[in-house]
Amino acid sequence: MASKNYKPSAKSVLPFKTGNREKRQKLHIIRKKALDNTRREERFKRRREEDKDPSLREERLRKNIPLTLERKRVWDDVDRDTGDGLGVSVDVERLKRQKLDEKAPSEAEDGPEEALEVQGSDDDRDSMIDSASDSDAPTKTPPPPPAPSSRRKSATERATSPTQSTTSANLDLTPSALAARFPTLFSTDPPPEPKTLITTSLNSTLHHEARLLTTLFPHSVYIPRSAHRHSHKYSVREIAAFASNRAYTAVLVLKEDQKKPTGLTFVHLPAGPTFHFSISNWIEGKRLPGHGNPTDHMPELILNNFRTPLGLLTAHLFRTMFPPSPELQGRQVVTLHNQRDYIFLRRHRYVFREKRETEKNVVGPDGKLVEGVQGIRAGLQELGPRFTLKLRRIDRGVQRGSGQEWEWKGKMEKQRTKFQL
Repeated sequence: MASKNYKPSAKSVLPFKTGNREKRQKLHIIRKKALDNTRREERFKRRREEDKDPSLREERLRKNIPLTLERKRVWDDVDRDTGDGLGVSVDVERLKRQKLDEKAPSEAEDGPEEALEVQGSDDDRDSMIDSASDSDAPTKTPPPPPAPSSRRKSATERATSPTQSTTSANLDLTPSALAARFPTLFSTDPPPEPKTLITTSLNSTLHHEARLLTTLFPHSVYIPRSAHRHSHKYSVREIAAFASNRAYTAVLVLKEDQKKPTGLTFVHLPAGPTFHFSISNWIEGKRLPGHGNPTDHMPELILNNFRTPLGLLTAHLFRTMFPPSPELQGRQVVTLHNQRDYIFLRRHRYVFREKRETEKNVVGPDGKLVEGVQGIRAGLQELGPRFTLKLRRIDRGVQRGSGQEWEWKGKMEKQRTKFQL
């Protein structure tokens, strides 16, 4: 594709217009061919120049980065005191780095005083040994600080996010205020073995889909929820109390509309919080081409691109749904990838094999080759089910009457470059 500042040839500029339709069509074809020839000549000229100097091609490819919504993502300008709220779109990793940068100057100011204290406390050492060691030690001059670059960053560099969307979520960067508000999700003790009770809405027909979820979440059991006129219609609060008394750690409620899964509610026991998700693009495993059959091994868990306080809270919820020690011999992995506030859930079985001659080397998120894996490839086989989640509401306790910690609103999507997770 030609650049925007190229100069078209004289053939591509029409000196006049005509009212005759046939002549106008012929002139349009002539002008289009002239423009195509101009772009072709420019492309071949650039190729000849890059063949002579390969650095020009590397520089062009380095700048040729598409400006997607993820790269244009914007954040809220908040300080470190208000950066722990659930409704704030702030990068927790960047906020942590900012706090460390603020502590660095204070530590540098305290450095000379600490050195004097250490020197005064070491008066009992031999002065001759100290002087000899000081005279023999080579003096190292600190390197000069790098000069600030006067080059103005391009639009691509200004809009680029500090980390790629494939980076795994760092759960150790959870703000302390967020951990204090949800102590059951951010407990310092080892997490208990997950035990999940799965049920559906009243008079649901999604019995097959609910049984598929029992194969996805370990140590889960499905109990149908009936609304017969002679039976008691148990509420979610009563089901949560029933499950909590029997050492369950979570309750999942699968919702339906027109006999299709439309929602999934996670109740963290014993007293909440409750997460409400909407479901879209539900596809069970047997409909996937080349699918495999899952086994009873405990899967590995991958959490990608959860960067805000709300995203870390959601990631901790999914972490409590899976055991902390997976069974690696099963080679099963469950991936929860967040992109534009949509959480894509996939389950695969992987196998390591040798690289074929026609395959390229593994490239990391930074665009460089990964060392040590030149001859290894990982093959994936999807097991299913696959679906997409979107967080809609977080209740403080069980059900809506307990109050809301966060709720999705339509105005949150008016700014397309701002995301909540």
